[in-house]
Amino acid sequence: MKLKGRNKVSPEFSMSSMTDIVFLLLVFFMLTSNSPNALDLLLPKAKGKSTNTQNVSVSINKNLDIFVDNVKVKSEFVETELKRRLKDVDKPTIILRAEKSVPIDNAVNIMDIANQNNYKVILAVRPE
Repeated sequence: MKLKGRNKVSPEFSMSSMTDIVFLLLVFFMLTSNSPNALDLLLPKAKGKSTNTQNVSVSINKNLDIFVDNVKVKSEFVETELKRRLKDVDKPTIILRAEKSVPIDNAVNIMDIANQNNYKVILAVRPE
């Protein structure tokens, strides 16, 4: 009577699946970690739905004029105007509309004001 099995157990172990899992976990934790020095930017997809969480709109045209909800505001009074409009809002959100030719410094100034006051910023994009 022969009781020995014909199938041999292979002691080899493939690390490729384990490496994939570790890599995916690394990417997940990097995306979900919060950095205290980063601006809280929400960049909507060009083909996606627009959000209805807009509280205040800040627009910058090619002449570097700044408009808060279609009202022209001097650059030194933008922060006080935003504070006035967003003082009683639970989750204050600013939608930033900057023309393509506007230097990035002007948009970053608005983002910096939002970061200092804990406002969220949504950068408006043109649909493709």
